[in-house]
Amino acid sequence: MAIIGFAGLGLMGAGIAGNILKAGYALRVLAHRNRQPIDDLVARGAEEVTSAAALGSECDIVFLCVTGAPQVRALIEGDEGIRAGAQSADRQGLVIVDCSTSEPTVTRELAASLSEDGITLMDAPLGGTPTQAEAGELQAIVGGDASTLEAIRPVLDTWTTKILHVGPVGAGHTMKLLNNFLAMGYGAIFTEALTIGARAGITPQTFDSVIRGSRMDSGFYRTFFQYVLERDRDAHRFTLANAHKDTRYLASLAEEMNVDAGVARAVRDLYASAEDQGDGEKFVPELSDIFAARHQVFLNQAPDTAGN
Repeated sequence: MAIIGFAGLGLMGAGIAGNILKAGYALRVLAHRNRQPIDDLVARGAEEVTSAAALGSECDIVFLCVTGAPQVRALIEGDEGIRAGAQSADRQGLVIVDCSTSEPTVTRELAASLSEDGITLMDAPLGGTPTQAEAGELQAIVGGDASTLEAIRPVLDTWTTKILHVGPVGAGHTMKLLNNFLAMGYGAIFTEALTIGARAGITPQTFDSVIRGSRMDSGFYRTFFQYVLERDRDAHRFTLANAHKDTRYLASLAEEMNVDAGVARAVRDLYASAEDQGDGEKFVPELSDIFAARHQVFLNQAPDTAGN
């Protein structure tokens, strides 16, 4: 069986790596300051390595699940990066699978450069939640050539229930940005609608009584409103910093494609404003509280009499 490498053991990555390991693959995981997922995987049989170069020199397939394009580029092209390790071991045929939500332009650029060294880059960003990652029920949105996809499919099958091949390299990241634009756009719309409604005397409960079960209902709506109505922060664990990053990438892609995307810019700017005021680590549904507070509105929470 192929030796698998993994870098980026966050909320999604740890679940993916755990399912790869459970399927019987030899797994190398890159050391990180967040010890809990590393220690858990090592206890279950994974091997820890101290550099991305070791992943490149020892593995057949390396998965990346990190924040964005700068982190992907550093892991691949750094002095102790995956490319350097593969070159030192003459690792022709290495496949790198980028599960991050990254910039399609960077993905295509890296893929072209890596191909000169006999390394194939595929993009396979994720659809789903951390709970689905742990259960092996994610969706992979794959960009790259069909033959490489078939070669890595058995590994993808360990953590997915659906694999969608959407086009050449970079297409996966493009489709993921479009998907997240829709999701974060809904988040922005729900946020502003709640504040407008509250100012006009419409409570979140009244709002929900009309929307829930209607054509405007959705899985995203339900997890967003699980926070709004029940204050359950774990219902929708996607940070505002990541939302800003993804909408920023989408707005940049629109500009690159010569599309005057005013809605994309407006959505980006709303998430940027939350991160700029220090709320980047809060989750997307909490944007409803942040925006409401700017207008002296409180949604299902007592006013902060201490002025915090």
